[in-house]
Amino acid sequence: MNTKDVILKLRTENGLSQDELAEKVFVTRQAVSRWENGDTVPNTETLKLLSRLFDVSINTLLGEPRQLICQCCGMPLEDSIIGRNKDKTLNEDYCKWCYADGEYTYSDMDALISACVPHMVNENFSEEQARAYLKQALPKLNYWKKYAELSDDGQFETFKKQLMVEINDLHIDGMPKVTALNALAGSYVNIAYPLPNGANVKFLDDATTYLGNQLESEFGGERCFGVLANMDFILVCTYETDGKNPELVLYKKR
Repeated sequence: MNTKDVILKLRTENGLSQDELAEKVFVTRQAVSRWENGDTVPNTETLKLLSRLFDVSINTLLGEPRQLICQCCGMPLEDSIIGRNKDKTLNEDYCKWCYADGEYTYSDMDALISACVPHMVNENFSEEQARAYLKQALPKLNYWKKYAELSDDGQFETFKKQLMVEINDLHIDGMPKVTALNALAGSYVNIAYPLPNGANVKFLDDATTYLGNQLESEFGGERCFGVLANMDFILVCTYETDGKNPELVLYKKR
């Protein structure tokens, strides 16, 4: 799609007139009309306003002239998985697993590889092949080229280690020691838990990225432990394959 078609589509899908859109991005109705006729394209600052308003990337607004790739893990990017800055705007250089709320979630390339490999393995691509591919590909990405410059001097890793200490200090029966926390998108882990009153409740935000891990129960069987946490809480649950029959074990404010 061309920019003119994208803007028209987004405006109509959001139920806005040209006048209403113009007011929201501080231009005239005539400017919006020229965009939708293909006579002009919004300038850089207006594209940023449109991106925030419609919650789409600037790349999408421009008709996707670039193939966006996460510059940390190499994943192809779509708007739904692009990371966000602290002000909730989209950062088109990273996925939401590698960059969340203005924080880089990986400072150890080996840890990132270990998190990515299970999602890459299939009948035609072995674990060894996946690891070899990532070890060759990741150093070529901008994040790892500029790691020293982009790093937060280990503050995020320190935060993760503190979280793991707090989780392990809970001493939950049957749950192994947590030794790693990975970035997990809320939309993938926001399970509805049954409460004693019969209601099903979700505790997470689909649009937020959390830290967590899945652990096999020391008691054996089909149920696994799931751990999720951020600055505000720690959540521990158990569930069967694919998150079926979840049970909330603990929800603790930090």
